[in-house]
Amino acid sequence: MNLRKLALGTAIAAVAAASSTAFAADPAACRKVRFADVGWTDITATTGAAMAVLDALGYQPTKQIASVPITFAGLKKKQLDVFLGYWNPSMTPMIEPFVKDGSLKVLDEPNLVGAKYTLAVPDYVAAMGLKSFQDIAKFKDQLDGKIYGIEPGNDGNQLIADMIKKNQYGLKDFKLVESSEAAMLVELGRAEKAKKPIVFLGWEPHPMNVQHKMVYLTGGDDSFGPNYGEAKVFTVLPADYATRCPNVAKLVTQMHFTTDMENRLMAPIMDKKDPVKVAKDYIKANPGVLDKWLDGVTTFDGKEGLASVKKGVGL
Repeated sequence: MNLRKLALGTAIAAVAAASSTAFAADPAACRKVRFADVGWTDITATTGAAMAVLDALGYQPTKQIASVPITFAGLKKKQLDVFLGYWNPSMTPMIEPFVKDGSLKVLDEPNLVGAKYTLAVPDYVAAMGLKSFQDIAKFKDQLDGKIYGIEPGNDGNQLIADMIKKNQYGLKDFKLVESSEAAMLVELGRAEKAKKPIVFLGWEPHPMNVQHKMVYLTGGDDSFGPNYGEAKVFTVLPADYATRCPNVAKLVTQMHFTTDMENRLMAPIMDKKDPVKVAKDYIKANPGVLDKWLDGVTTFDGKEGLASVKKGVGL
């Protein structure tokens, strides 16, 4: 009888062990997960959140800073694995060739809704009468003929450059100032102190919406899209990534954010805090976000994912 019990127990243990390993969905090649970050704080924030979760799941996430065109090319060449920051519609012209040739897969559901992306001014500039795209040319001298964008290669910069090239809204004599998100915001701060007119690239989610009294310009539908460049943000993978690395793909497919969540994540990151540490602190304070993110997701070695991530962030 004891021998029969021992045999039965051994069989059950073997089945349990087999079941555990069966759920290890990803091969060894998937352990390193390479994220693209185009240098926008919102994408840095969401990427930090994904990296924090993957780290707790036993993966080895890394990120590479790259321009939008290089990001899409890197995904196509499988030098990168995940991009959480495809802003639709502003980046659509850049990604379309890659989607059409079947090299990239845009996930069906956006990871963020309710975003906006268009030109903006400080509130005192709007009070001066610069409230729309059509008003910009009227203020050419006060603006020194400049519109401030962010990093070279960015899709928003390209939209501005196209407006200038086509003399859209009478902007043929304007110059696009390319630098970075941080440098643009420094220029905005300087202009505000001097009460000097400035037109810059603005978007939400971003702490700039809280830290600066800003007004989004109307009338830019033909360039940035309707409703102040209303956007949805999507996750992009190499076309075959979900087949190669189903567990990671499941996680990033289920990671959805809100503008409020991203604003809270971005503020400390802009104060030079580590994005992964910021994400772990946010998750620790808001553990409910993990339930949907980790539904059916395992650790790299096939264990239950939710418990591992909670332990990993100190819950």
